[in-house]
Amino acid sequence: MKLKPPKRRAMPETIVALIDVVFFLLIFFMLIGRMDASSPFEVEPSISITGADMPGGGTTLSVSENGKFALDGMPIDKIAIEKEVKKALKKDGDLLLRINAHKNAELRHVLPIIAKLEKLGLKDIIIVVTPEKL
Repeated sequence: MKLKPPKRRAMPETIVALIDVVFFLLIFFMLIGRMDASSPFEVEPSISITGADMPGGGTTLSVSENGKFALDGMPIDKIAIEKEVKKALKKDGDLLLRINAHKNAELRHVLPIIAKLEKLGLKDIIIVVTPEKL
């Protein structure tokens, strides 16, 4: 009696390797991505006619329409801003500060803060504006 050995089936393709790659990419982009803190109040920046793209990194100071402040998304007193920026400058001497002020915020809320921070040695201060809508 002659028996034929059973036919070998081709190995089914697995997607386990693909799932691993997707998770590695997800972790990679979560680690390198920066999620800016949002302000605890509404900030509608001024509109610019021309301008360059805003550089990434640094710290964001938000100024509300009525003069409230937030540093990296956390509400802060006007007096404490100087102390917090001084601590950040000790960690990073080339600290970049973005000021995101509401378009109706009065300059009397913004300019004194800028002057104090410049005296601390802050070199890069960027005022955030939005491009004009066409």
